[in-house]
Amino acid sequence: MTWLGVSIALIGALGYALGAALQQFEAVRDGATLKLVKSVRWWVGGVIGFTGACLHAVALSLAPLVAIQPVSVATLVFAVPLAALMYGRRPHRAEIGGSIAVAAGLLGLMLLVPHEAAEPELSDAGGIGFLICVGAIVLVCHLLARRTSGPAKALLHAVGAGAVTASVSTFVRVVGGGFAGDFGALLHWFTLAIPVLLICAVVLLQKSYALGYFGIAYAGVQVVDPITSVLAGAVLLGEPLPTGAGTALPALLAAGVLVGGTITLSRLAPDHHHADPVPAPATVA
Repeated sequence: MTWLGVSIALIGALGYALGAALQQFEAVRDGATLKLVKSVRWWVGGVIGFTGACLHAVALSLAPLVAIQPVSVATLVFAVPLAALMYGRRPHRAEIGGSIAVAAGLLGLMLLVPHEAAEPELSDAGGIGFLICVGAIVLVCHLLARRTSGPAKALLHAVGAGAVTASVSTFVRVVGGGFAGDFGALLHWFTLAIPVLLICAVVLLQKSYALGYFGIAYAGVQVVDPITSVLAGAVLLGEPLPTGAGTALPALLAAGVLVGGTITLSRLAPDHHHADPVPAPATVA
């Protein structure tokens, strides 16, 4: 069952990556505006991405968390080449190298985190405090993004999106972990917060995608989301973090590889739609 779960998770990762690439292509063309909801391709990307996320959830029901979660990192390796193909070009070596470096660094960090199953508990005050912290991160990123441009702006929007996505994961963990077949446990404001936070995350993602720096935008979300989720699990849910000198050096090495890959992706030129040339006005002989 473990291999079946891993296989399903890999298919889900591919679907999530394809969905993100499709949505980014449309966001570059139309911008992060309401025009996107009129795009069939944008909706197709959303459906494919959502299907990938559902497959990931199915995989978690078949195999241990420690075996499935690292597979989600593969979305980065899939997504960047897919986005390049959407523009009819081959992926640059720097895109491939940077994507692999970010994925390897993030995978190393995630594998260092202890995976102990325990029923999560989060108080109302803790949940509100967490949302205030996430809101502060989004606000700071938004204000800084207004003063920047290019890959820095894309990364700032991605950091905000990743923080919001992490809040979704945290509340899903709390609601799902306390479900235990009791549908009454779902009648909580945590459950209502999940779709609202998802909408906010989608909006921030489209803002990041619209700038054309897909590699840095997607990498930013994939890095901030799991790291923020792990910190939220440790601080709010009492989940363990790695301790001891034996994990410090590997963690530093993994972080260095991750940062190096992120810097590589940030130096790439943006993708833009090429407008059709405007015909020259006819001259009268």
